[in-house]
Amino acid sequence: MPRPALRPALRVAPVAVSLAAALALAGCADKPATTAASTAAGAGAGGPITVNATDTACELSATTAKAGTVTFKVTNSGSKVNEFYLYAEGDRIVSEVENITPGLSRELKVELTEPGTFTTSCKPGMVGDGIRGTFTVTGTAAKGSTDAKVAKAIADYKAFVASEADEFVENTKGFVAAVKAGDVAKAKSLYAQARHPWEAIEPVAESFGDLDPKIDGREDVIADGMAFTGYHRLEKDLWKDGLQKDSGAIADQLLADVTEIAAKSKTVEPTALSIANGAKALLDEVATGKITGEEERYSHTDLWDFDGNLEGSRQALAALRPVIAERDPALQKALDADFTELSSLLAKHKAGADYKSYTALTAADLKELTVSLDALSEQVSKVPGVVEAK
Repeated sequence: MPRPALRPALRVAPVAVSLAAALALAGCADKPATTAASTAAGAGAGGPITVNATDTACELSATTAKAGTVTFKVTNSGSKVNEFYLYAEGDRIVSEVENITPGLSRELKVELTEPGTFTTSCKPGMVGDGIRGTFTVTGTAAKGSTDAKVAKAIADYKAFVASEADEFVENTKGFVAAVKAGDVAKAKSLYAQARHPWEAIEPVAESFGDLDPKIDGREDVIADGMAFTGYHRLEKDLWKDGLQKDSGAIADQLLADVTEIAAKSKTVEPTALSIANGAKALLDEVATGKITGEEERYSHTDLWDFDGNLEGSRQALAALRPVIAERDPALQKALDADFTELSSLLAKHKAGADYKSYTALTAADLKELTVSLDALSEQVSKVPGVVEAK
């Protein structure tokens, strides 16, 4: 979720859930190519806000929007893979769109229901703080939809998040106990499964400031002035450096941070639109972090993370299924087929109950998974337009 330097993966648009207020997303602007006319006309007129992301600039057609559902069309006109973030106070991720390759345009619909000022950022190369600017939402709008199916979908998804959050805490307790006992073999055996629930609800959890990089940041966080802690620090200890004098303290802090973020995750009030955006964000995570082997640098347990992201996306859309099936039955059929295909391909790389090491994958394996993932991502990208509050 913050990704690039912290999590060089794709940063799912995180589930773009609304916390206390409704969700929001914005574009980025270093030197906003915005006139008074475009600011006034932009989102308030209902048309998409265009974002021109290059290697050196981030230009929005408007930097102000009226509350309601806002559509952003982000085009990467540069030579590097780009990302597009909206932060609330304290650099809390509100929403994002990742894995925007050169020449690609991505559309993102976000429900903004309350006024506020946000920080926006484009991240060419998916590194650093990005090219930042401000985006302002004015006025208020009704939150969400009164559709009974939508309300049920939101309730079901909240229940899923709560269940995964509890499992994440319990799994982490076992992992931490093994680390503190110096039982390297047991800690290694628990590592991937302990992280699985996190990967399933990552877009929600990522929205809570620096808790995400503290728990899940890779060694790159050092370049951003942060301490290297959490799961990946212990991963390095277990698979590369051996347990260190402070490994026990790192494990204790991990459990405290996981307990805190799990509790916060249960307070999130998602919308149908944020759930849909999160489902796509999870597939972006797979594309930029798991299928590349970048996430688990030392343990090479990336396929477990792949499975967690895929399951999280599947469950998000399972909650929305009654809405999608009613409004676009053809899309629901396509989603079912593509999820089944990718799950089957991933399952081929299991050895008993465990996934094989990422290093066991061949170039042909990776291509097969990538093609299937791209097809599924294309279908999932259509869901926000279907569930958008009417």
